Amino acid sequence: MVNLFRYNNIQKEQNQKEQNQKEQNQKEQNQKEGDISMSDIIVLEDVTKTYKGIEVVKNVTMRVKQGEIYGFLGPNGAGKTTIMKMILNLAKPDMGNIRVCGEVIQKDSYEYLRNIGSIIEYPIFYEKLTAWKNLKLHCNYMGFYNKKRIREVLDLVDLKGVDNKLVGEFSLGMKQRLGIARAMITNPKLLILDEPINGLDPIGIKQIRQLLIKLKASYGTTILISSHIIAEIEQLADTIGVIDKGVLTKEVSMSEIHHDSLQYLEIEVNDIHRAATVLDNAFDHLNFKIVSENRLRIYDNNRQAEISKELVMAGVGILNMVYKNDTLEDYFIHTIMGGNEND
Repeated sequence: MVNLFRYNNIQKEQNQKEQNQKEQNQKEQNQKEGDISMSDIIVLEDVTKTYKGIEVVKNVTMRVKQGEIYGFLGPNGAGKTTIMKMILNLAKPDMGNIRVCGEVIQKDSYEYLRNIGSIIEYPIFYEKLTAWKNLKLHCNYMGFYNKKRIREVLDLVDLKGVDNKLVGEFSLGMKQRLGIARAMITNPKLLILDEPINGLDPIGIKQIRQLLIKLKASYGTTILISSHIIAEIEQLADTIGVIDKGVLTKEVSMSEIHHDSLQYLEIEVNDIHRAATVLDNAFDHLNFKIVSENRLRIYDNNRQAEISKELVMAGVGILNMVYKNDTLEDYFIHTIMGGNEND
């Protein structure tokens, strides 16, 4: 009997230890998840998606920090839109996890979408309803009742005065503006914008850029945005993600890109082939490359006077000469194409 009693006590102690360890592990996991949700509003972990036997997204791990603008770059068909759709639960990953606003997304997760405004591909509206009625229907669907806000967002995207016009009469650019208005009308924590400036003229592009910067600065809105206009992303983004053939090849801050960018001397000449021959013959190991039919870049910042002299003496006309730094477009081309700008 004594041995049995002792055995029971030992068993109870063991069970208690296991329970304590289990609670500690859960506490650590909760703490870890809490840390992620505070600093990262979107987290993808080893996400893979297959369509018709082809992997269109391959083991992608990425993080979008709260309050930042994340620029998503890649060629057409690289997987940008598919990833955005999976974040919005419009497509389901075959492998991996997606966490948004601290919540692991399941097949039946939809409540978290109240925190998100989005444009995926081309925005779709009720063509026979006015802009105002389209936005009102969206507000009703989202459980957001604020008529004043409808006027505000229409003004913000420069659609003031056309709120009673049928959407079917809108141009492509006007529909894009209305799509942005709809995405932001509920004051979401997170905006997911897939090519939002398609169809906009230069003035419209500038207005939307300023609006997105204001949303981040004034309201702390996090923005995940894709665009084929790389110069716009360069002016907007805090972080860049580069995806190619379904693989996230780079995730880097714009400050790092600027810090690591090369300075070069760009020269515009009237005879590019003669200029290249002169430089080859006059200088040993001069690092330069031809970038167009009349422009070349020289990656040696200490020989401008010598270079100018040699070109002029050889009869090469110098049309322009200026120091520049690598742009985001240069970085993108180097990342995707290995630096071959003419591909």
